[in-house]
Amino acid sequence: MDLSLPKSRTEERRPRRMSKGMYILPSLFTSGNMAAGFYAILEVVHASAQSSWHLDNAAKAIGFAVLFDGLDGRVARMTGTSSEFGKELDSLADVITFGVAPAMLAWTWGFHLMPPVALTDWNIKLTQLGAIAAFLFLMAGASRLARFNITTNPQPSNPGRPGKKYFVGMPIPAGAGVIAAVVHFRSGEPLQSWYTAITWLAMVAAVGYLMVSTWRFYSFKDIDFSSRHPFRLIIFLAFLIAMVWQFSRPTLFVIALLYTFSGVFWRLQWMFRRRSQPPPPKYKEASQTS
Repeated sequence: MDLSLPKSRTEERRPRRMSKGMYILPSLFTSGNMAAGFYAILEVVHASAQSSWHLDNAAKAIGFAVLFDGLDGRVARMTGTSSEFGKELDSLADVITFGVAPAMLAWTWGFHLMPPVALTDWNIKLTQLGAIAAFLFLMAGASRLARFNITTNPQPSNPGRPGKKYFVGMPIPAGAGVIAAVVHFRSGEPLQSWYTAITWLAMVAAVGYLMVSTWRFYSFKDIDFSSRHPFRLIIFLAFLIAMVWQFSRPTLFVIALLYTFSGVFWRLQWMFRRRSQPPPPKYKEASQTS
């Protein structure tokens, strides 16, 4: 007498076990994201004017966290293992890695470790202004995540195709990537002059504003790596990876600036296009009657 289960029941159990195991895969990337953020915070705490290489390590950790953050969502979508728990865990990890860590890095690198200037009071006030800018960056990033979580179908204020091709506002990983790319470009060496610190202050505040704005930024979600692509795209990706591997500092710096100015460019293009277009007929009729 055969006491084994029917074949249909055994086949039903195998996919269930696989699905439970597959949920672990995107969570591992999220955990790597959070671990990189925690490591970046530790490196910032240990940094000093004599050991500025800790700041460069923090910038590198944030860069790896950006990679992990992009992989966890894509892996979850490709394997069909998206869940509400994973989304909430990813948001909490992003606040730590792309909010707290780059805010501390921006303040320590640009203001806290800057050599004292001739006017001591001015140096103290500049450090305080830098702390305010770093906190505003953190608040902007957290607000950006909260808006993304509650918005079902966000649309940019300037024209763009509906769907997931564009982000509404700069995503928080990109904002943190800009901070990390600038610090990595300088090899972690703190700023030396007060006028460069003021420029850094304006840049941190501008990145924070871009995150809470309604300007559109390309999301790269329309690229399907499981489908066929032109050979030129493969060559370009291979060339980009090689450049990052050999010349990470200038390459990542240029990529961060290009992505930042892409949103500004599309916004300005939309503004000039709207001004050149004639007003709608209803507006003309209303103006004539008034």
